[in-house]
Amino acid sequence: MSSLIEQATQRLAQLRRAGASMPEPSIAPPAPSPAPAAPMGSESPKMVDALKAPPQRQAPKQTSRRVELNMDALAAAGIVTPNAPRSQIADQYRVIKRPLISNAMGKGAVPIENGNLIMVTSSVPGEGKSFTAINLAISIAAELDNTVMLVDADVARPSILRVLGLPSGPGLLDLLLDDSADLSTMLLKTNIDTLSILPSGTPHERATEMLASDAMTRLVADLGKRYPDRIIVFDSPPLLLTTEARVLATHMGQIVMVIHAEKTLRSDVEDALATIEQCPVKLMLLNQVRTSAGGGYGYGYGYGYGYGNKVA
Repeated sequence: MSSLIEQATQRLAQLRRAGASMPEPSIAPPAPSPAPAAPMGSESPKMVDALKAPPQRQAPKQTSRRVELNMDALAAAGIVTPNAPRSQIADQYRVIKRPLISNAMGKGAVPIENGNLIMVTSSVPGEGKSFTAINLAISIAAELDNTVMLVDADVARPSILRVLGLPSGPGLLDLLLDDSADLSTMLLKTNIDTLSILPSGTPHERATEMLASDAMTRLVADLGKRYPDRIIVFDSPPLLLTTEARVLATHMGQIVMVIHAEKTLRSDVEDALATIEQCPVKLMLLNQVRTSAGGGYGYGYGYGYGYGNKVA
């Protein structure tokens, strides 16, 4: 093989000396070297963009449900409504609410701890406490400087939503059972802008005991301090029906005890008052007082009002 190469080389040299034009052998340009492989764990910018997770959509902010109160139906049922013509019952609740609002806002004769927490109760069932709680809450909501939350804390026999013509839904008991539950999703915002309602919630076999739980203590404390301009009205169970109502009363700054005129026994009133001796302010509201005109019945405000253990 080597002799053939040598002969070919000599022959080529001879031809060049004789003047023959011979093309120079072409040299192919070197092939471009392949791009170095990316080290493990690194990606090109385009690859990084491709691997990026799509942007997460933010969960919609949970808000309170909106409900419409039928003002005509409420007025026909004897409930105070905003912008209604002046009436005797509306005037009576103006008188009743005035000292309560003053105490709630720290403008009373003496400072009242938890003055913005008002519990409406009675000694026994059937004295009109729920009706009073609704009227009181709506009357306070008519004020220009305050917002009101009406809480149906009579969890064994809730009636607030029924009286107001609203459907049932989650509320107080659901908050007590689940610490992670959001209060705003339980609240009902009404077409009275300054009034919201917290229903009693999903029925539970130990509903009344839950009123005396630590969860209720924490919830009441949070409600009372969350908004300084908010007054919270609790419709509670009767004081002589369950001991849990008495525990709830210990968190209140003011208590309105409804007494059915010519029906409630004096002994029941005295026993009920004995269970709330430690509440700073107690107001006794005489309900269904016989009026002088026509001998009918109305919602009078004959009441006693006092501080500490001294009640007029």
